[in-house]
Order: sequence, then C-alpha cells, then structure tokens
Amino acid sequence: MVSNQMSTKGLMPFLQYHRKTIYVSLLALLSLFLLLDYLPGMHAYSAWVTPPVALFLGLAFALLCGQAHPKFNKKTSKYLLQYSVVGLGFGMNLQASLASGKEGMEFTIISVVGTLLIGWLIGRKFLKVDRDTSYLISSGTAICGGSAIAAVGPVLKAKDSEMSVALGTIFILNAIALFVFPLIGHTLNMSQHEFGTWAAIAIHDTSSVVGAGAAYGEEALQVATTIKLTRALWIIPLALVTSFIFKSKGQKISIPWFIFFFVLAMIFNTYVLGTTETGAMIGEGINSLARKMLTITLFFIGASLSRDVLKAVGIKPLIQGTLLWIVISVGTLAYIYLF
Repeated sequence: MVSNQMSTKGLMPFLQYHRKTIYVSLLALLSLFLLLDYLPGMHAYSAWVTPPVALFLGLAFALLCGQAHPKFNKKTSKYLLQYSVVGLGFGMNLQASLASGKEGMEFTIISVVGTLLIGWLIGRKFLKVDRDTSYLISSGTAICGGSAIAAVGPVLKAKDSEMSVALGTIFILNAIALFVFPLIGHTLNMSQHEFGTWAAIAIHDTSSVVGAGAAYGEEALQVATTIKLTRALWIIPLALVTSFIFKSKGQKISIPWFIFFFVLAMIFNTYVLGTTETGAMIGEGINSLARKMLTITLFFIGASLSRDVLKAVGIKPLIQGTLLWIVISVGTLAYIYLF
C-alpha cells in the first residue's frame, strides 16, 4: 500500500519533468501512424488513430503531465483547424451539401435565439451566474463554442477570468460530446443526415462537430460541417447585437474568414476538380490530408487543457453550460424526429 502511494507520487513529478519529451513523442507517434494510411496494406495500422482517440490522448497528457508549449498549442490548433475545414471543402459537392443541410439551416435561427434566451434564464435567474460569464457560455453554446466566445468577449469587455471560465466550461462539454454523441447516435439508430444535423446544432466547437461527424460517417460529416459553418456566420450579427445591448462601441469584431474559403473550396471542387477523373483524385487527396490534420488538431486542443482551467470553471457555470447543452440537445432531437 505504502509502496503504491510512493510510486504514484513519484510518477507524476517524473511525467511533468519529461512532459516536453512525452509531448513530442506522442505527436510524432500520431503523425507517423496517420501517414501509414498512404502506404499500401498499412491502413489497418492507422485506423485506430481517430479524432476521439487523438483528443483523449491530448486530454490525458494535459492532466497527467501538465501543459507543454501552451502558446504553440493554442496558435497551431487555431490555424490547423481552419486549414482542415477548408481542406474538407475539397471533398464536398456544393449542391449536395446545401441540399442535405437545408433542414438544419432553417432550424438554426430558432435554435440560436432560443439558446441565448434559455441560457440567460438558467444562468442569470436560476443560478445567479455573473452577467458576462453567463452571456459568454450562452453565446458559445448557441453558435460555435470558443470562436463565438473569442469574438463576443472583447465586444462585451469581459475580464480574462470570465473568458477563461466560459472557455473552460465549453471545452469540457466539447470533449465529452465528441465521445458521447456517436454512441448515442448509434444507440438511437440515427441516420447519417439526422446525426449530422444533430451534431452541428448541439455540439459547441467546429472541431468536435467535424470530429463526431467523421466518426459517424461520410454523409454525417458533410451535413454537420455545412450546417455548423453556416451557423458560425451568426458570430457577426451576434457581436453587433451584443455591442448594441451592452453599449460597446468601437470594438473589433472577429470575422471567421475561413468559412468563406471553405465555400470557395466546395465551389472549386464541384465545378473544376469534379469535372475530371484526375481532378476528383486531387480533391480526394486534399480531403484525406485535411482529415488527418483535423485529428492532429484535436490532440493539440486536448493538450491545451490545464488543471487551472478545471479549478477556475466552478460549479455554477458548469451547471449552466450542462443544462443548456442538455436542453439544446434534446430540443434538436425532438425537432429532427417530429419534423
């Protein structure tokens, strides 16, 4: 018993001391196995490296070893996610994607406004969470997680502590969603289209939406990505409305330009690459590389978590985020099955 306690106490400092070496080793290992997919007969050896596995390894590393290269993690995950999303556009047909996502787009307006109102009711009226934190959590749940919080925060003139709590809450729920949603989808025998619509609306960040869609199937990935990126455009009107409600003038609004490049990639793939066999192969190659980049991105995102973030979140903001997440998840399921 004593020896076990001593070994446990000795293991954590060891892992933390060598965290940079472990970090580089994990990243190299993931990259190596992903690249094996391009070698004939080696697909079976790379199949285990899925988005949920990459996120889990990142989370496990952060909790056991602590953060390594936090600035690199944050910057790389941000841009790599954007490049990955644009690359996914080269594997999609514009007409097919718009047709499959039409139903979800119509529900987007109702869900965005409804989530903001319900979030205000839960956070401010029931749990008495401070105004800015409650609003940031609601915004992140309503649109696209961390991106919405990052865009609305400066307009709201939120404090760093409030931003950290909101981002931490969304991050924790995001990680859970990537594992739980595909399991629920299979349990409910949801179709590819149904799951893609549900994931796009009920999961916060684009990274986890795309990851869950990819884990569920090709059509689910296309539907989820199209609806989620359309939903992300609501960042712009939300920031404008926020500045009006909270009387914030002269604040810069962060526009998610990568969404427009995603649309351009779909158009180029549909009307240029998709017209020839060679072009189609090029599009598939870019799309395949983008998926692997997304998997690595999720490792970076998981490794960005810290114990300090978990401590800062607190119980009330987490309860607000969880209740709001349950409401939007169940509400979206009801919409899908009833309409």
